[in-house]
Amino acid sequence: MLKQSLLITGLAASLLAGNIKMDLNAKYGANNFHTKGAEKFATLVNDYSKGSVDITVHAGSSLIKGNPLKAVKDGTVAMTDMFIPFTSGGGKVFGISALPFIAQSYDDAYRLYQISKPAYEKTAKKWNQKLLYSVTWPPSGFYSNKSMTSISDFKGAKTRTYDKNSAAFVNQAGGNAVALPWGEVYSSLRTGMVNSVITSSASGKDGKFWEVLSNYTKINYAYPLQAVTINLDYWKSLTKEQQTAMLKAASEIEKIQWAISKEENKIALETLSKNGMSVTEASPELKSELDKIADDLLEKYLDGANSQIKNIFKEYRK
Repeated sequence: MLKQSLLITGLAASLLAGNIKMDLNAKYGANNFHTKGAEKFATLVNDYSKGSVDITVHAGSSLIKGNPLKAVKDGTVAMTDMFIPFTSGGGKVFGISALPFIAQSYDDAYRLYQISKPAYEKTAKKWNQKLLYSVTWPPSGFYSNKSMTSISDFKGAKTRTYDKNSAAFVNQAGGNAVALPWGEVYSSLRTGMVNSVITSSASGKDGKFWEVLSNYTKINYAYPLQAVTINLDYWKSLTKEQQTAMLKAASEIEKIQWAISKEENKIALETLSKNGMSVTEASPELKSELDKIADDLLEKYLDGANSQIKNIFKEYRK
């Protein structure tokens, strides 16, 4: 109650001054394209609100060390970006974008996002926040020290995975999923604690994985989403004009960032190759074997899911 009272007091003081200042926690480093997108968003909000809303972006998750949903819910920070699959504990729907092989392209991923968006917004509201925009990561692939040509190649894989879905996928493929914070992945690859990673081309580029691994197989595992949310108390403190300005900025930056994600994927793949990493397409045999696992995981995911989630997939498959 004290924290909530302090939050309201701080908001009131800002409004009396005729403007409002907010901090936006960005999970990744300053050079990451999601962080750069958050900074562009802050600039647009300032422009469209005529300087009355001032957002400061803090890179490297310097403001949050724990659960981002809870931090925004409690008002620890006004805004944050978050890797939605990591916050699936906040609601089953948040795991949708990380389900394996549901989206096969950027167009598929965007369509799935649009169909799922009302459910994301509903879940965010339960956590006392408003979803402003979401942007996909480049498709997740498989980093390893050997060419992945069939399901048998997963045997002996100690793979860093990023959520419950990807962990179940690796385990069912015959490997061993390992949960690690991103900051520990590179050193764990060095020591052999893990010998493979499921993540995007962009993350592999940022992590300089060519220094510790030799292969990247483009299995197009998933197109997971990174979202930006705002605490509802802060949102409600804004004037209608300020809210309109923020939504306009969010809509614009979302379109821009989806296009940048495509370009980032291209640049990242080129960077991996230039630094000596073998970048290969998944073979038809491997795709067929992985699709069987994906179908089983989707069936398990939908078992017990509410009607809203089931309807998302009915609509998506039309």
